[in-house]
Amino acid sequence: MPCDCMGAPNQKSEDHTMKTRDASPLLKRTNGNSKVTASLGNKAVADISGVLRPLLADVFALYLKTKNFHWHMAGPHFRDYHLLLDEHAEQIYGMTDDIAERARKIGGMTIHSISEIARYQRVKDNNKEFVSPEDMLTELRDDNGHLTESLRAAHEVCDKHNDVATTSLIETWIDETERRTWFLSQIID
Repeated sequence: MPCDCMGAPNQKSEDHTMKTRDASPLLKRTNGNSKVTASLGNKAVADISGVLRPLLADVFALYLKTKNFHWHMAGPHFRDYHLLLDEHAEQIYGMTDDIAERARKIGGMTIHSISEIARYQRVKDNNKEFVSPEDMLTELRDDNGHLTESLRAAHEVCDKHNDVATTSLIETWIDETERRTWFLSQIID
C-alpha cells in the first residue's frame, strides 16, 4: 500500500493506482483466463493470434517432417544430410515456444493439441514409406519457401497493428527460413 512521507497509508494514492490499473488496456481481461499485456486492441489481438495459430501449426508440421526425413535419410550423403536436417529441425523447433508465448503475451490463444495442429496446418505431411534423399530435400526446400510466404503474411498483419515485438521476431524467422531454403536449394540445384 502506498505511504505518505510519515509512513501512514495514503488512501488517495491507492485509489488513484486502482483506478489507473482498472482503466489500463494492459491489464484488461480478455477471455476469462488471460490478461492483455500489450497495448493492442481486441481486434489486433484477434487478428494477430489468428495468424500465429496456423503459423505455429505449420512450424510444428515442418519440424516433424524435417525430423522424419532426418530419421529416414539414406544414401551416399547420409551423414551430411542427416546432420543438416537435424540442425534445421532444431532451428525450426526453436520457433515454436516463441510463437505460442507471443500469442499468449498479447492476450490471445494458441494451439492446444495435435488435433489442432492438424486442423490449422498448411504444410502437407509426408507419410510415404520411402522418399529419395533428393525428393526429401526438394520437399523441405519448397515447404520452407511456403513458410517464408506465411511469415511475410503474418508480418503484414502484425505491422498493420503496430505490433513491433511480433514483427521483430518474425523478421528473424524469415531470415532463418530463407537461409534453410537457400542451403537446400544449393544442394538440389
